[in-house]
Order: sequence, then C-alpha cells, then structure tokens
Amino acid sequence: MAPVAEFDYIIVGAGSAGCLLANRLSADPAHRVLLIEAGGKDDWFWIKVPVGYLYTIANPRTDWCFATEADPGLAGRSIHYARGRVIGGCSSINAMIHMRGQASDYELWAQATGDDRWLWGGADGPGQTLAIYKDLESYFGGADEWHGDSGEIRVERPRVRWRILDAWQDAAKQLGITPIEEFNRGDNAGSAYFHVNQRRGRRWSMADAFLHPVAHRPNLTVYTDTHALRLLLDDQVRDGQRRGAWTTARHRATGVRLRKDGRIVDVRARREVILSAGSIGSPHLMQVSGLGPAGLLSRYRVPVVVDLPGVGENLQDHLQLRTVYRIKGAPTVNTLYRNWITRAGMGLQYLLQRSGPLTMPPSTLGAFARSDPALASPDLEWHVQPLSLPKFGDPLHPFGAITPSVCNLRPSSRGHVRIADADPLAAPKITCNYLSTDADRRVAVTGLRMTRQIMAAPALARYRPEELLPGPQLAADEELQQAARELGTTIFHPVGTCAMGSFGPHGVPRSNSTVLDTDCRVCGVAGLRVVDASAMPTITSGNTNAPVMLIAERAARAILAPG
Repeated sequence: MAPVAEFDYIIVGAGSAGCLLANRLSADPAHRVLLIEAGGKDDWFWIKVPVGYLYTIANPRTDWCFATEADPGLAGRSIHYARGRVIGGCSSINAMIHMRGQASDYELWAQATGDDRWLWGGADGPGQTLAIYKDLESYFGGADEWHGDSGEIRVERPRVRWRILDAWQDAAKQLGITPIEEFNRGDNAGSAYFHVNQRRGRRWSMADAFLHPVAHRPNLTVYTDTHALRLLLDDQVRDGQRRGAWTTARHRATGVRLRKDGRIVDVRARREVILSAGSIGSPHLMQVSGLGPAGLLSRYRVPVVVDLPGVGENLQDHLQLRTVYRIKGAPTVNTLYRNWITRAGMGLQYLLQRSGPLTMPPSTLGAFARSDPALASPDLEWHVQPLSLPKFGDPLHPFGAITPSVCNLRPSSRGHVRIADADPLAAPKITCNYLSTDADRRVAVTGLRMTRQIMAAPALARYRPEELLPGPQLAADEELQQAARELGTTIFHPVGTCAMGSFGPHGVPRSNSTVLDTDCRVCGVAGLRVVDASAMPTITSGNTNAPVMLIAERAARAILAPG
C-alpha cells in the first residue's frame, strides 16, 4: 500500500505526552511531525469547565469507555476504566490535580533503570527530576527553590474552599497529619488543598499547554478521528540506530497503518515512531503488531515479530476506598445543588468571577500518611470530596455528606493488558488484580481504620459525622477487607505496562519484564519508543499526569540530543 505521506516523527496518541512531544519535536522546522489521535477535538464546553469531568468521563465523545475484567479483588465486579479519547487525552478529562509524587518514587525508578538522573535532585543531588519539573511549570507563586514560572504547565491554587474540609484538615492534625503548604516538595507527609492545572478557573490541559500554541507550525500535522491499526516494521536496521535498547535490534519501525476517513492508509516515519497512547493503548497496539509475549500472540494468531514478555504486564493502579459520612451544619455540594437558587448562584459565580464550586476538581483536599511508622515515606493518600453519591454517574445524595477516599500509594498487586482478538479495533482485556496480595489487603484495612479515627476526632464533632459506608457495624479485619472489595474503585492511574528497566553491556535487558530503556526505546525494535505512563517501572505517589510530563520531557531531550 502506497503511503499517503512521509514524516520524520510519527506520534500515536495526542494525550499529555503526545502533545509535549509534538511541541518539542516540531520546534525545529526541518522536522516533519505527525500527531495521531483516535478521538476528536477538545473544543467542547464541558472539557474547559473544571466540574465538566462529570460529563466527560464515561462519555464516548471523550472517553474510550473501557471496562475491566471481573475482579475477585473487587468482589467479582467489573468497573469502568476511563481513558481520554480526545485531543489532550486524559488531561482533558482528569482531576486536574498537579502531583509530582515523592522523592522516594524516583529512587525506585533510578534503581530499576540504573539511571541516577531519575533521582529527585536539588541543590546538591545528582538527579534531574526536580529541575525538569521546574522547567515545565508556570507556578502561580513565581519561581523559587521548588518551582518554576516560565514553563507551559500552569499550576494554580484551587478557587474554592469548604468549611467542612477545613474541619477535616483540623481533625487529621489531631491524629498527627499536620497541615503543609503543598505536596510537591519531595515528601508529602501532611495535608493540604491540592494544586491544580487550571488557568483562571478553566481546565489547563496538556493540549492547552503544548499543542494549541504551536498548531500553526507548517511542519506539524495533526490527524483527529484516526485510529492506529498496527505498526509497520521491517528488518532493515540502520547502523546509527543500534544503541541502548536498540543495540540488538533486528527490526525497525517504519510507520503506522491507520484508519482515517473510512480508508486504510499507511504513513511512514523516516526517523522514529513514538507510542503515546497510554498504559492501555500502547501495549495493545504493540501486541496486535506482533510485539509482545509470544504465547499470547500465538494464541490469537498474531505473527510474532519480537517476543517481548513484558508488553502489557506489570499493570499498577491506585485503588481508592470510598467512605461516605453524612454531616450536618456545613454546606456541601449536595446541599447547594439541590436548591435551584444556589445552583444558579454557582453558575453566575463561575461566569462572572471564574470561582466557586464549578472550578472544583473531583477532589479538593488531600492528605498523606504512613500505614506503618517504620516506613520512610507516606504510603497512604486521602482524596476528600465535599459531596457524596452512591457511585460515579449517579445523582448526589439528597443530604449533606463528604467522601474521604483512601488509597494505597504503593500497591504490590499487579495486573495486565492483553489482546482479546487479533482485530486492532477490538478492546483489550484489562485485568487489574486489585487486593491480590496480603500486603495490599492489610494496608486497605489500615486505611479504613485511620479514616474512622480522623472522622471521630474532636475537630469534626460539631458536624456530627455519621458513617454510611462502609458502615460502623463492620469491625473485624475480615469484614473491612470485604468492604474494601465492595467499595474499591480506580482513581484512573494505570501505569507500568511497557516498563523501563536496565540493560546489560550488550543491550540485553536484565529482566523479562523490561520493555524500554531509560530513554523509552523499545527493546529489539529500532526507531520505536513508548513515551507515556506505561513506561513507569513503579507507580508514583499520587496522580500520574505530572510524572508523565516528566517522562515526555526527558524522552524529547533524548530524541533531540546530538548523536
């Protein structure tokens, strides 16, 4: 099939990482860059209004609307697994929380890859992570030792506070979780209102940050409503490409087969193909293209090009345990929303001042603590919402309530993403295996018990909190484990399915689970990289959008480096 066009770089997926890569690689007018997105444009009203996540998640206009396999760890339930399917990807539908993670997260990355540049760094450290975050940020408080103010990613304070959340923060303090200024300084122990990716009360997606400002470049082409079907591969590897994970490559990525405007077309890449389709999309496209576990591919009669056992494995996610407490004597979203006058006031406040509840991310207040005092850094996080509902997508409860959700930041459970059919348009099977280890079940029980202790603290007594979920009658560890299975749901942080790892002196990965080297090059396939959340060897402590931008910036610098 004759190609419709040739480019230097082809990027599959216009999500967070793809938008940054398109910006950086097209900065040189000599580079012709193609960015491919299966979804449509991000010009819908509800994408820009922060509270619009209620309408963008589980909406096929903006969400792939995946569902997980039935999970024993969730009492046999299958759950909705939102992934962005629109320009901006998940950053167009996510919680907007700007969370770098903790310094200890990047120590694990450095260990996994053998690359100390992943370390947090700072004034006297060898790592580059803090410095890159500062380069990327446009921080509301200006530049200081922790933040930068000349980057593209806008970081602001939330524009609404809640009396009941201030009281929750006071209650957490009475349990030893002290208030701190922010979560992005390397050790998140404490509580604070989340910083958000917004600009003057509007969502600031990574498309707003990186793609739209450069969309006029004549050397940058963007295809929307275009589905990548498979990678084009051949066995002609150029000598100059044999480095890093490509040292032993016998195949080279030369392009991508697409479904565009009802036709099947091929586009060719003179330099590289870069997958930024996310932790579900990237391994799925690799597997249907013959890159993945040989046994899995053979089962579905996909010709095996390179046996890569780690593709689609190592799936990690944060499981949040939603507890609900009825409260009295303070406004919540529930009480404001049920009155049409206050609803109208909320709308006017947003239109006139770009403030108030319509600017609110899904979770407003956060807290970090250790499930075991012996731990070096926090492994529990709370997302506290001034609202409640039976489950996502249902109407709000008709009474005042809050939802303190707790999650294990370092789950030891591992899942996988695997093709269900050789057809690239068939959805993959997503198996999360939540709560499949004793350690994860133990941390879940600890998190639920600590939540109860916070809710019973004197600072909240005046609001008369009443536990509705999981219910005060559940007291034994076994009962709380079962409650965790029944209440648990994703916070939409899947990572790790094409993990970075370390390589020996002859370009051989040290582990079968390794798919990428530290520069995100795919083992054994020259000219192919995966640059998105699937590259993380271990999950970070908190929301994952900012760490994805760290990976994308590092990869862009590696691609553009001389030689």
